[in-house]
Amino acid sequence: VQLVESGGGLVHAGGSLRLSCAVSNVGYTHYAIGWFRLAPGKEREGVSCYSNSDGIATYVDSVKGRFTISRDKAKNTFYLQMNNLNSEDTAVYFCAASVPFFPTESRTLEDVFRNQEEFDFWGQGTQVTVQG
Repeated sequence: VQLVESGGGLVHAGGSLRLSCAVSNVGYTHYAIGWFRLAPGKEREGVSCYSNSDGIATYVDSVKGRFTISRDKAKNTFYLQMNNLNSEDTAVYFCAASVPFFPTESRTLEDVFRNQEEFDFWGQGTQVTVQG
């Protein structure tokens, strides 16, 4: 499985960015894609997660209403639209894949999102810096 992120950059507070995660060589139909971020001096945290089998998404509380995760099925690319950015969003952002994943009562998308060990494949990361 290969994941390649792009779209990071420098933006002023209140601005927007869209991150992309191109996914290839998965080998399974059903999987989950997560976005995570690592800020200086902090632990890596989950930002959002998407189940491609049912289109369900979940978000960490700090980005709800500002970030949106989506998928372009034809391109097999996942996006993280980030609006109203603030300095707390400054971090290296990674996308990761949990393969295979199909949501069940005993293993929900939230279960996977809360456990980073569920994600076996990671991209190289893209820097997002918010000034002001």
